[in-house]
Amino acid sequence: MFEHLREDITCVFDRDPAARNSFEILTTYPGVHAVLHYRLAHLLWRFNLKWLARVLSAFSRFMTGIEIHPGAIIGHRFFIDHGMGVVIGETAEIGNDCTLYHAVTLGGTSWQEGKRHPTLMDNVVVGAGAKILGPIIIGEKARIGSNAVVVKNVHKETTVVGIPGREVVQGSKKTHRDKLAKKIGFDAYGTSTNMPDPVANSMNKLLDHIHLMEERMETLCSQVEQLGGEIDKKPLPNINRCFDDDK
Repeated sequence: MFEHLREDITCVFDRDPAARNSFEILTTYPGVHAVLHYRLAHLLWRFNLKWLARVLSAFSRFMTGIEIHPGAIIGHRFFIDHGMGVVIGETAEIGNDCTLYHAVTLGGTSWQEGKRHPTLMDNVVVGAGAKILGPIIIGEKARIGSNAVVVKNVHKETTVVGIPGREVVQGSKKTHRDKLAKKIGFDAYGTSTNMPDPVANSMNKLLDHIHLMEERMETLCSQVEQLGGEIDKKPLPNINRCFDDDK
């Protein structure tokens, strides 16, 4: 349990630039408090002390505004940012390194017993106000946009937006965009070419253009070398450094 607590505190530094030190996180972050209460309540639940587990869960909801059923299964390095209004149902399952923002609901769509709530695989990010409903599976590294309502399975490495939720970025196209965006320090969370954000749309088109030009350049260089020509293979300038120099 203490190992879980250490991981839950440490992962905050990676996902919240406002975090300054471990003491501040432990004493002022309601998301961390809610997860700590859940870890203890889940342990009581497993030992069949279910009433006591529910009492602790209710206390945690009163203190943090975050409701996590003690029967839910949550993996390592789980982070709830801000947290107010988050609801996680009894049969929900959350993998490692997942992040939820405020007002997220992992809810059920049936009163029948059994699996009623979603399963989030590893490295899933769920934006503020999103609703994920029913015994569906959200694939690894998926991103759920703010205020989306998701009622169907989501493929891995996919961004989902809208009501009802629809997949808008998937597979290899997203992969090369992520690589190029990382090089220049650009990250538009929860956006895609199908969303009404002109800046994000322009950046996505620019990333696609750069990717295509790089592929063509590699092909041309390969053909020149096959014909006996020489290619200058000096490394390209570091883009991040170029941006740093502008500051």
